[in-house]
Amino acid sequence: MKLLSYAAAALVLMANVAAAQFGPLVSPAELNASLGTNAPVILDIRAPSAAEGQENVNTYSAGHIEGAINAPYGRFRGPAENPGQLPSAEELTALLRELGLRQNQTVVIAHQGANETDFGAAARVYWTLKSAGFGNLSILNGGVAAWTEAGLALSTEATTPTPSTITVTLSDQWTATAEQIQTVIAGGSNGSLLDARPESFWNGDQSHPAAARPGTLPQSQYFVHSSWFDNGPAIVDADAARALAEAEGFTDAETLVSFCNTGHWAATNWFALSELAGIENVKLYPESMVGWSNAGYEMANVPGPIRNLWNQIKSVF
Repeated sequence: MKLLSYAAAALVLMANVAAAQFGPLVSPAELNASLGTNAPVILDIRAPSAAEGQENVNTYSAGHIEGAINAPYGRFRGPAENPGQLPSAEELTALLRELGLRQNQTVVIAHQGANETDFGAAARVYWTLKSAGFGNLSILNGGVAAWTEAGLALSTEATTPTPSTITVTLSDQWTATAEQIQTVIAGGSNGSLLDARPESFWNGDQSHPAAARPGTLPQSQYFVHSSWFDNGPAIVDADAARALAEAEGFTDAETLVSFCNTGHWAATNWFALSELAGIENVKLYPESMVGWSNAGYEMANVPGPIRNLWNQIKSVF
């Protein structure tokens, strides 16, 4: 019996090793060619189904890549009052066991591909899994929308994974903490703080509903997340990302810290700089300005009372 168990375990390991491996991005054609025996694990991070009484074709139940496992984006996020908060190692362990994941697998993350903002969901899950020890990760470039545009079929048959026994230990290699950012601001370390939000958030004209006040991190500069996209929801390739990073001077930074409102848009900047452009020591501040502002830390570009009132009036009309 033991010999059979060892043989079965060896077959599983060989299957995982033999699964196709991609770079940080995989095209619909590349992914489609890998389906079948030893296919990668596909995590479909869209909502499982539409709300009652509504019709929504952009959900897992309405149609997904065959064999994909539903892993809604919200399950990788924090509570409503602090959405960017990274779940604990214990919480991630429970989730990834439920999804049947093992760290030696090739995992492809599939989002809807509705627009540039939607890419941030896939990038954030990618960052989370990389921090959890996964080494073979890819994002389906253009998402499920690109898959269907390529004329590839969708399935409505749900995939129920077999639970795994994974135990997650989170690495902080790609994570910036509030304390580290305070050190940068105080001049105790050399780092660049990169705001992924549109300029209106950076200069204090807009803020996230869960943020205590508008504004940005002191000494930050903004580089909007949508800069990495040419036409539509597919992000640029590695060569284009590297060229853009060099043109902006990002390759000269000792440390780059990407942030936004809740670590969503910031995940796109982190992915483009770290995974595509290949810049080392790029970190994501997951809680971003919601966590920072609610903690009462120093901020820049905070509007005065009159300007803040005017911004609130403008947002109504």
